[in-house]
Amino acid sequence: MEQVLDTPLTRLIGVRHPVVQTGMGWVAGPRLVSAVANAGGLGVLASATMTLDQLASAIAEVRSRTDAPFGVNLRADASDARDRIDLLIKHGVKVASFALAPRQELIARLKDAGIVVVPSVGARRHAEKVAAWGADAVLVQGGEGGGHTGAVATTLLLPQVVDAVDIPVIAAGGFFDGRGLAAALAYGAAGVAMGTRFLLTRDSSVPDAVKRTYLGMSDTVVTRQVDGMPHRVLRTPLVDALERSGRVSGLVRAVRNAARFRRVSGMSWTGMIRDGLAMKHGKELTWSQVLMAANTPMLLKAAMVDGRPDLGVMASGQVVALIDDLPSCEELIDGIVTQAADVLRGIGANLAG
Repeated sequence: MEQVLDTPLTRLIGVRHPVVQTGMGWVAGPRLVSAVANAGGLGVLASATMTLDQLASAIAEVRSRTDAPFGVNLRADASDARDRIDLLIKHGVKVASFALAPRQELIARLKDAGIVVVPSVGARRHAEKVAAWGADAVLVQGGEGGGHTGAVATTLLLPQVVDAVDIPVIAAGGFFDGRGLAAALAYGAAGVAMGTRFLLTRDSSVPDAVKRTYLGMSDTVVTRQVDGMPHRVLRTPLVDALERSGRVSGLVRAVRNAARFRRVSGMSWTGMIRDGLAMKHGKELTWSQVLMAANTPMLLKAAMVDGRPDLGVMASGQVVALIDDLPSCEELIDGIVTQAADVLRGIGANLAG
């Protein structure tokens, strides 16, 4: 599909369409990212659950599948963040996205190498901070989004940020079709980012049985029992059990998952403790919350990789209630862009009338 929506985001990154696939842990691998890139959107690799070697292999695999720009999502508080940034620079990755605001010096290092820096934020003041530090664009997620999320709705947060910064703003949280893209552009955004919608495509590597579970669900819940922070997931019997569990059982589960995550990630206990200290400082967390953080990757892996939704959690935005199909990424993006263009043309025709 040829480009029909030219925005500051498409010009900044060099993609055909102002549609971004978010860096979902265990989900946003080379297969999904390259499919999004080939369809004209921005695909983003999720690297937090990868070792450095695995990340290098994933970048190489994406390169073998597409010539289009793509991004990598990084943890700014990871103990090896600098090594990962060096890897992105070495391989000429186009975009570095962050779930937390990276330090100013990290932004400068990436920008000096010609890499576009896109932090994610959940508040106006955070957008203002990273814009002042030199971020090229900012992704704004409202409370409707899946995974870690805030309490402010996208329709309230987005206009605040658009009015506060003069860099491209990407809207996330509650988007799944062309009407949402048209609405985001009307607010002043330069594009939209979606997680749940891309998870539920044929190009996603999530097991088919898990996808069917998503398609059959409409109820999500924001829980703190996964890792101590607000986390929007599908409401399942396991999540209900986590909500009823006490503090002691939660900490025991977290210690076990920390040990499992150490084996999967190849990290040492020393490295995990360093990351925990960075998290505690950066997010002002309690030690209990730091310890529980290991629950997130392992509980997500149980569902998204191992295909056991009965043993894991499934991050999901509220839009899951509106999704009933599994298109390819090309079909999805083409449909969204076509519908958005039709909506915008229709508005223009109404004004002319």
